[in-house]
This record gives sequence, structure tokens and C-alpha cells, in this order.
Amino acid sequence: MSEAMTSHLFAISYDAADPVRLGRFWAGLLGREMVDDPRDGVLVLPHADTELRLRFVPHQQPKTVQNRMHLDLTSGSLEEQQRTVARALELGGRHTDVGQLPEERHVVLADPEGNEFCVIEPGNNFLAGCGFMGALACDGSQAVGYFWSEALGWPLVWDQDEETAIQSPLGGTKITWGGPPMMPNGGRDRLHFDVAPPADGDQQAEVDRLLSLGATLLNEGRSDRGRVLMADPDGTAFCLLMPRQPGSTA
Repeated sequence: MSEAMTSHLFAISYDAADPVRLGRFWAGLLGREMVDDPRDGVLVLPHADTELRLRFVPHQQPKTVQNRMHLDLTSGSLEEQQRTVARALELGGRHTDVGQLPEERHVVLADPEGNEFCVIEPGNNFLAGCGFMGALACDGSQAVGYFWSEALGWPLVWDQDEETAIQSPLGGTKITWGGPPMMPNGGRDRLHFDVAPPADGDQQAEVDRLLSLGATLLNEGRSDRGRVLMADPDGTAFCLLMPRQPGSTA
């Protein structure tokens, strides 16, 4: 299917008690610009089309379980890995324990609101060439990897032992799903995908297409500020936005 006929991944959206503080952390760590989001909250903008936009929206539900998505940041050397860790701690991050083993060489951190992320050791061939934000690592099934490949028009770049990964045809950050065993659903996911039809697309037509691929409607299809709340085949929520305006960052 032509990418022009598919949804676009507009942003990875974070629930945040303090969106501005969290946005500043990620903008500082990634070396990016933060701007107000006309819809709500703030955006951390990508430098290029191969990078993922981050969105931080106000929500007061406290974090109680490990997130089912996290970012993997890459390193070109041990010194670079150490600098990234030090910068994250300086900006308000902290070390956290998600059961990683002592011999593992990646460093697991959390941002100021406890959202986990990893700083990957140098020499990781799977993330080579993906940029500083190497991957968005998700808990999910093989079927959901296939779903998002079709939904976004991103080819599968890994499909082995029920683990899948997709990547934009332009390259850049990969999105991965780890397969079984999967984490229990702890309720509302603090991170979710915001997707949008192309600028000349039709939101209802895209709802119908995503339903045909295996998505479901949440809240009986009721829209919130023009957004339609849906779930992928694993039951993980995502938002379908109104069609993007040409040249718009929001």
C-alpha cells in the first residue's frame, strides 16, 4: 500500500503531571526545540522526518507500573554513553531498576516523572544508523507489529521468534515489539501513539481502514476534541487525530 494512503505517526504522546517540565527534560536531553501544542501541552520537535516527535499532555493519573513503551538512546562510544547518562541525571532523571542484569551494558534511567528509557551501549548493530533515538521499544505481539506495519506503511525490518520491528521507508528510529511473555496491562497507558490521516485524507475513512486491519474503537467511537480513541489488536490505546494541515507541526 502507498504510504500516502496510510496514517502518519504524528507523535509519541506522554501523559504528564507537568508537561512543560517533562518537555524541557526531553528537549534538553535530545538537543531539540520545545514548542506549545495548540491542542494541549507541549511538543518536542524532530530535526528530521526520520525522527519521532514527542508530545506531553496534562494528565494527573499517577504512574504506578512500568510503562509498556520506552525509548532506546544510542551511543557511539562508552564516553558518549556516559555523557548521555550524566546529562540525563543533570536534567532531573534518575537510575531505575526494571530487572536488568548486572552484566548488561545498557543503562536504565527514568525521566523526572518516572518514565523509563535506556541508554544503549556502543556497538549495537540492530540500532546502527538509526540516529540518537534509536528505537521505541514496545511490549506487544507479533500480530501488533504486523498491524502497525500496515497501518503506517512502514516495512518490517525484523520478524523473528515473535519479535518484530518496523522502520519508516526514510530510515531513522525503529519501533519494536518484544513478543511473549507480555507485561500485564496496568490500566491507562501513559505513552501512546498519536496518528493522523494525510493532509488530504478523511478521518472516518481512516477509522474504517484501521478497523479493517484489526483495530477497535474505544469509548464507543466518541471523539475528544476531534480525536478518535482506538486500540490496536493487543488492546493498547492510540489516538487518531484530524487530518494534518500542510506544513503544520501540530
